[in-house]
Amino acid sequence: MKLLIVTVVEEFDTEILQMFKKAHIDSYSGSDIDGYKNVAPMVRAASWFPSEKGGVESSLFFSFTEDENIDQLFGLIKEFNSKMETNNPIKAVVHSH
Repeated sequence: MKLLIVTVVEEFDTEILQMFKKAHIDSYSGSDIDGYKNVAPMVRAASWFPSEKGGVESSLFFSFTEDENIDQLFGLIKEFNSKMETNNPIKAVVHSH
């Protein structure tokens, strides 16, 4: 078993959960998070009191699952990301000990 971690912008929650199902990843945990990208220091300093939240509403999912499920999920994610029109791909990593 390996630890799978997936991040996705909130608008793709339904899609990633469908991919989990297709990859036979039935047991997982999730949490709402704010996603950030590195911003140039000048841009950050220009706004003392930002009028809106700087992060993008995102989700984090993780699961302890088998290699074959992870391989299948990575294939589905790669296919999905290749067809997307936004700059917010689904990202996934695996940790094994």
